[in-house]
Amino acid sequence: MERTGKIFFYEDKNYQGRYFESSSDCPDLSSHVSRCNSIRVEGGTWVLYERPQYLGYQYVLVQGEYPNSQSWNGFNDTIRSCRLIRHPPSRHRIRIYERADFEGQMMEFSEDQPNLQDRWRYRDVHSAHVQDGIWVFYEQPNYRGRQYLLEKAEYRRHAEWGALHPTVGSMRRVVDY
Repeated sequence: MERTGKIFFYEDKNYQGRYFESSSDCPDLSSHVSRCNSIRVEGGTWVLYERPQYLGYQYVLVQGEYPNSQSWNGFNDTIRSCRLIRHPPSRHRIRIYERADFEGQMMEFSEDQPNLQDRWRYRDVHSAHVQDGIWVFYEQPNYRGRQYLLEKAEYRRHAEWGALHPTVGSMRRVVDY
C-alpha cells in the first residue's frame, strides 16, 4: 500500500503568508517558498532538508503543527527540499558501536532512547548498523539538536550518516503515526 502524506510550508510564523502544499517528494522548494517559518503536517512522516536535492541538515517531522522553526529544532528559516518516508517499518533494531568499523563495545536497541547516556556509557557513537527500521539520531538528549536519519544499512563512520561529529545524545524510531 502506498503511503499518503501532506505537508504545508508557510513563509511566516503561525501559518501566515505565502504557502506551498505538497504530497510528494520535492527536490527543490525554492520556486514555491522563499523561506519557511511554520509547517503543518497533515499526514505521513517527512524528512526536510536545509539544501536542495535532499542535502544539508535534516529535520524529521510527524503529523502535527509546527508554528515556528524552533518547534522542529530548526536553526533558521531555510528548508529547500523534502521527502516522504513511504513505508515506515513495524520492527526496529539498531546496533551502535564505540569505535568506527563496528569495533569496540556494542549495544543493541529496539526502543527510543531519550537520553542515550542512561544506557550507553560513551558520549559518542562512531558506527552503527540499522538492522530493522528507520532511526533518527539527535546530537543532544531529549531529541534536541541536529538530526540524522539512518535507514536500514551499515554506517562504518559517523560521516556516513552525515554528521561532522560522532556525538549522539538521543535516538528515536520512525514509526507510523
